[in-house]
Amino acid sequence: MTIKESQELIDAWINKHGVRYFSELTNMTILTEEVGELARAMVLVYGEQSYKPGDAKAELSDEIADVLWVLICIANQTGVDLTEALTANLEKKNLRDYDRHKNNPKLR
Repeated sequence: MTIKESQELIDAWINKHGVRYFSELTNMTILTEEVGELARAMVLVYGEQSYKPGDAKAELSDEIADVLWVLICIANQTGVDLTEALTANLEKKNLRDYDRHKNNPKLR
């Protein structure tokens, strides 16, 4: 699935099942919540914290998909074409960071 197809599928789902998009501020708050859930899953899977008795195992793929879903909703409702935005962002990084990481002694 392409990024454009993802944006179109989510838009169609929102309009068919979700009635309408939540406001931009609501979606920003939901995004913050979803990133927090992803952070919690990451610390349980890769960090030093452990599951409490009765905790469900974290599904990283599901948490990442939730973050992506809300990001796509925000892009859709603000008129951002994510394919164009990501392409432009990569071009910016290629120009700005071409040698930056290669020349960083901390990364050697």
